[in-house]
Amino acid sequence: MDADAIFSGLNAEQRRAVDAVRGPVCILAGAGSGKTTTITRRIANQVATGAFAPTQILAVTFTDKAATEMRERLARLGVTGVSARTFHSAALAQLHRLGSSAPPRIVASKALPLRQIANSLPRPFRFRPAGDLATEIEWAKNRRLTPDTYLGGLGEHEPPIPPDLMVRVFRRYEQRKQDAGYADFEDLLERAIALFDDVEVADAFRSTVAALTVDEYQDVNLLQQTLLERWLGTSCELCAVGDDYQSIYGFTAATPAYLLELRHRFDDVTVVRLEDNYRSTPQVLELANRLVPRLGGAPKTLRATRGDGPEPALNAFTSPAGEWDFVVGQIRALAGERVPFEEMAVLCRTNARLADFEEVFHDARIPFQGAALLGREAARRLLKRLRELHSTAVAAAVRGAAEDAGWLEHPTDKLGEREQVRQADLTRFVRLAAEFDDGARTTRDFVEDLERRFGSKGAERRGVHLLTLHGAKGLEFDAVFLPRVEERELPVRAAKRADEIDEERRLLYVGLTRAKRHLCVTWSGRPSRFLAELGVEPQLMRPRATVREPDDPLYAALKRWRLDRATADEQPAYVVFHNSTLAEIAERKPRDLAELGTVPGVGPAKLARYGRDVLAVLRTD
Repeated sequence: MDADAIFSGLNAEQRRAVDAVRGPVCILAGAGSGKTTTITRRIANQVATGAFAPTQILAVTFTDKAATEMRERLARLGVTGVSARTFHSAALAQLHRLGSSAPPRIVASKALPLRQIANSLPRPFRFRPAGDLATEIEWAKNRRLTPDTYLGGLGEHEPPIPPDLMVRVFRRYEQRKQDAGYADFEDLLERAIALFDDVEVADAFRSTVAALTVDEYQDVNLLQQTLLERWLGTSCELCAVGDDYQSIYGFTAATPAYLLELRHRFDDVTVVRLEDNYRSTPQVLELANRLVPRLGGAPKTLRATRGDGPEPALNAFTSPAGEWDFVVGQIRALAGERVPFEEMAVLCRTNARLADFEEVFHDARIPFQGAALLGREAARRLLKRLRELHSTAVAAAVRGAAEDAGWLEHPTDKLGEREQVRQADLTRFVRLAAEFDDGARTTRDFVEDLERRFGSKGAERRGVHLLTLHGAKGLEFDAVFLPRVEERELPVRAAKRADEIDEERRLLYVGLTRAKRHLCVTWSGRPSRFLAELGVEPQLMRPRATVREPDDPLYAALKRWRLDRATADEQPAYVVFHNSTLAEIAERKPRDLAELGTVPGVGPAKLARYGRDVLAVLRTD
């Protein structure tokens, strides 16, 4: 093994981490600081120096993708035989090798059995997404709570349905699982922990695994930490790698506390801070670092190694439509500068907000990937119902189907996140149906229109990335857009406690640090408290229009018509047409419906509903 290859290209702190081949070691790795390079080189150095044989090393991470990448990098360094696995894969291997309690079948998702259980709940709660119930059960099991101890362990935590109903669901889920003879992923870890009650089994494991490396340690929960402690026993050969600033999975019971306490748990811990950032420009990092004083934990200030770039854009708008128009305009401008669509990303707090951009990008004919409006639960159930109908009363039919599915026209703040998304999706379908309904076309036509506009069948799935902030962790893009940075959005309205607000702040930090060169932060409602922490000037805090509108009488006439039409239809103006669409119409001056239909933002539904009126305005002016 080539020692030069192991240390090639490393900075001073990375070299110090790689040199520390014996534990305990705590690597506090900032965003974009070369974390994976550092830990794979350290493992390679453990083998090269003879500190450990490859087969004595267990590297644990959270995803199969990360484990595969670790193995591939080690192989390129000439290291084979190291076990790089997820927690659950490592636990299952342990059960097969050392115990007789490996489950015959592992359920990949809790959603199906929980959907069946939820169908028996009282009607107000019957429609809650099974995913919300699954997340709650995982929250409990990751804290090692059982149906018997669940209520006593809730503390200030609020479940997605009343606690007495939730404990009933939890108990029935566990009973159904036991009767069917299968296990879930949390059961794997509990069974692996139980094996260590046998001293001989514990000795057998520790004689085989002598050194542990744990990636993304800030995402460890009590269940995983308990298993790690069983694996270690009295040994101190642990390398923990993570960034408490990127701890964003509190809903799974993850906590950065185990990472931060590591310095006090062991004597003579080698602590390495990786703060040289290889991803972002100085301008992007300067903005992100403004949040650092409020992030707490282990201080880390990212230092740029790249050259200068443009200043981040911090823009306020008077309406979501203005915000959407700005994002569309910026994406088109960047594409004109030959920034690939695949190097751009719109990052939102929830899937419901991503659906806004899915609709906007469809109308603007901007390719995108990542959103899935028609793939979510609300759409699947609604479309199934609508396919059974053949009515020209489209708006009434869709509204009725949405109400049958538990749609709340004015939902409360106490809904789980998936239920909030489901309610937002149902509201979107009700609005789209009202726009579509012309008294001639049918519900089946409406379904076909939805599938044409929002379906992914046959699509290449290339283009601008639409991702939640959680989904963007670990990724990077040349250009990042962070819209709706406002109260009730980020922080999300369900975040009430101090620890929940802290996690929302970390989500923003994660979003900011995904950008390599271009970064846009926008808002159109009440500005987020985090904007003040970013040092946004007070005059910018007031929503204001920042998109320059065309100085064109025809454009002004189109806007007057839109206002009259929106008022008559009792809906927001942007629902009729976005400003960017009106500007494009004014510039092109289409002569007939065929030409009007080629304008970005004028789909078949809007063409049928508004086309003749628009042409009348064009002829008048």
